[in-house]
Amino acid sequence: MAIERTLSIIKPDATRRNLTGQINARFEGKGLRIVAQKRLRLSRAQAEAFYAVHKDRPFFRSLCDFMCSGPVVVQALEGEGAVAKNREIMGATDPAKAAPGTIRKDFAESIEANSVHGSDSPENAAIEIAFFFSGLEIVG
Repeated sequence: MAIERTLSIIKPDATRRNLTGQINARFEGKGLRIVAQKRLRLSRAQAEAFYAVHKDRPFFRSLCDFMCSGPVVVQALEGEGAVAKNREIMGATDPAKAAPGTIRKDFAESIEANSVHGSDSPENAAIEIAFFFSGLEIVG
């Protein structure tokens, strides 16, 4: 497998409960390196721009509201097959359907407050990483 990068966002429900360290330990324990990381609070405009692909979906407004409700931790993760590996570590979007031992099964509060976001493809990972980080901020 190739070395890839993927975007991870630790969502407001997880930062509120001080789970950042535990979540990072899971990424690192499974072989992903955190090559960029910052804590920030998304503006409404940033949330709407980031989730623009969902703008016509019924959950768009509540998703943006939630993502602006508190701090998030955005990070670029790197490793072999990073996109697929991160998605495996996160678990299914719906925590009720997530496998035991995944972040969402262990920490999510609901399908929306599911603790983490991860890129769904290498192509989207590149776009999503560039949304939050300049090349100077990524240290491999």
